[in-house]
Amino acid sequence: MAHAAAARHLGYDLTAVASRTPERAAKLAETFGSTAVTYADLPGQADIVVVATPPQCHAADAIRMLQAGAAVLLEKPLCRTLAEADQLVAAAARHGGRLLYAENLAYAPIVQRMVALTPRVGALTHLTVRTLQGLPTWGEFTSDEWGGGALFDLGVHPLAIALLVANAAGQGRPVAVAAQLRGGLGHGSDEHAEVSLRYASGLVSHVTASWQAGPESVWDAQVAGVSGVVRAELLPVQLLEFNGDEVALPAAGGPIPALDQLGYNEQLRALAADTAAGREPVMSAAFGREVLQVVLAAYQSAGRRGEEVALPFTGPRDLTPLELWRQGTKP
Repeated sequence: MAHAAAARHLGYDLTAVASRTPERAAKLAETFGSTAVTYADLPGQADIVVVATPPQCHAADAIRMLQAGAAVLLEKPLCRTLAEADQLVAAAARHGGRLLYAENLAYAPIVQRMVALTPRVGALTHLTVRTLQGLPTWGEFTSDEWGGGALFDLGVHPLAIALLVANAAGQGRPVAVAAQLRGGLGHGSDEHAEVSLRYASGLVSHVTASWQAGPESVWDAQVAGVSGVVRAELLPVQLLEFNGDEVALPAAGGPIPALDQLGYNEQLRALAADTAAGREPVMSAAFGREVLQVVLAAYQSAGRRGEEVALPFTGPRDLTPLELWRQGTKP
């Protein structure tokens, strides 16, 4: 719904909508003045296809759209396994890098300004990013087929922000990850995750992703160094501060301000511009794979009672996050 609303806000023609049932496709098509089709009909005449199917379908669906000549906006998480991620990276390369990994927060003005301010804090001493909210009441997020829970689905947002901020501070990529996961009632997935990312410099950043908070979502980040502090609140309201002083953010336009504030409009606009210019998006399939390997290492760590796991991840490339977690907890 967010991607379709962004397309309409940007003035793009929404040529077709497909869903798992004809009834849902018809409802969505009616909402956005489009045409209901089957998956087999896509991409039709579209230049861009948004793939927002369940994670277990992402690799096959995205690759098919690339092969048909469309650019692809692939919803997070990228896919369930590193083997699938490898296939996506290779397919994107074969088709001119025409795949954008939908980390919308990377295109959000507040995140972009936070990343830009990070070098001004000096050598990093502290980095935390949190996404706390309630358990989704729709979808199949806690099913085994989905592949993972709160960390896999929600946690990719704070992990991406942590990676972008640390890289802007000259930390490079993390060298190890440790994690603790907590499950929920009535299913075998995780609902709460605490993750620590260690860098070669000795910095340890902390990421929390939880479906055991709420009812109001709290998404925030704090970056501290020897010369200053940057603090960002993304939800429920947006606020950015540098050394205690508020930093101005651009006014959100359109009837749905969150589409601007959370990067959905700019993300789709960027993909259109990147495709027209023949360049690979900043949020590429390779970046999505990088986030996924951190996720997989974290699930393996949690299965080993929080034991640190080295990065890049060298574990099985054909297992999902849940399978890695359970593999480690077997007696």
